[in-house]
Amino acid sequence: MKVRFRSPILVMISFLSMPVLACAQATSNANSVENTAVIAAERSGSALKLHERNLERAKAGPIDLLFLGDSITQGWDENDVWKRYYAPRNAANFGIGGDRTQHLLWRLDHGELEGIAPKVVVLMIGTNNMHTNPPEEIAEGVRKILDTLRSRLPDSKILLLGVFPRGQKPAPVRDRIVDLNRRIAMFDDGEMIKYLDIGPAFLSPDGTISREVMPDFIHLTKHGYQLWADAMEPTLWELFEGK
Repeated sequence: MKVRFRSPILVMISFLSMPVLACAQATSNANSVENTAVIAAERSGSALKLHERNLERAKAGPIDLLFLGDSITQGWDENDVWKRYYAPRNAANFGIGGDRTQHLLWRLDHGELEGIAPKVVVLMIGTNNMHTNPPEEIAEGVRKILDTLRSRLPDSKILLLGVFPRGQKPAPVRDRIVDLNRRIAMFDDGEMIKYLDIGPAFLSPDGTISREVMPDFIHLTKHGYQLWADAMEPTLWELFEGK
């Protein structure tokens, strides 16, 4: 019986290539992880019922001013500040509590923009993604929402709000919000998309948030919504009246 010996050079090449291949495979697997913030996702239960309510509001028209977002936006419902500032402008509130960027994408793809042509869209979304996506992924989700709005509502101006600060005191989540807002600020195109960060309006001089503004340090009181309206109004007026 003949025993065949492999060339020492071939053995060495084979050995050295093993970690390279393993590294390449690991990199391939890492790159294959999907960004959930950009993949439209349907919700169920009360969120779906609110979506159906929005569809009915879109059909009823007219809508000259449209608010899109999560529970912070939804909180405008039955608010005296809303009635005073926005109801006379044929405003509609399509905020749904718990929504992340992917959920808003699904809603926009399933009828909430059908048959409407608002002068201005006010968009704030992303705080609910904070514990599942890094800022760069959330920014990609916001970018996809903006692209959808520009495609479906080409004549509408978009007021993109920076995500509001949260938590009683400065903390890592606030740092991530600052990072996210820095990224989405670059989506301001000087023409159809205007970025505005009114976050400082909710902060005390020492950087804390008062319960008079956010009782749970995320959602707003009536006073908080007044701060929102006052901080946003000059820019909103410019966009709305400039149409």
